[in-house]
Amino acid sequence: MKFAHTNIAARDWKTLADFYVSVFDCKLKPPVREYEGAWLDQATGLTNATLTGAHLLLPGHGEDGPTLEIFTYQEMDQGVEMTAATYGFTHVAFEVDNVEETLTKALEAGGKILGQVTRREVPAGVLVFVYFRDPEGNIVEIQSWE
Repeated sequence: MKFAHTNIAARDWKTLADFYVSVFDCKLKPPVREYEGAWLDQATGLTNATLTGAHLLLPGHGEDGPTLEIFTYQEMDQGVEMTAATYGFTHVAFEVDNVEETLTKALEAGGKILGQVTRREVPAGVLVFVYFRDPEGNIVEIQSWE
């Protein structure tokens, strides 16, 4: 058994994919997906679902590693803005070389800050981390170890 992917339903899959490629060095894993049909309705529990999007290879995992799947459905439900304390999946995390540099890059690419860069001593060392939102409002944590 192995982890396969995490999906983000995006208003604009191309723009959001570009954000993750430019900030986190994710790589597009062709082909671009364009799905519709009874099989998709059956699997998702939706009616007349149509989607377009792509999988992004995550840094540090190679060609066969897990992916970040970003899809835009032709008809999207308006969701509730997540917080770190909302029930369910709340954020995706990336380990980076430098939290401050990556945060600056993310903000320049359309991200929005949520918290402050924090340093916390734990038994494994000093954890440096912060939460921010990607351009579509999804929460991202970036972390490094000192």
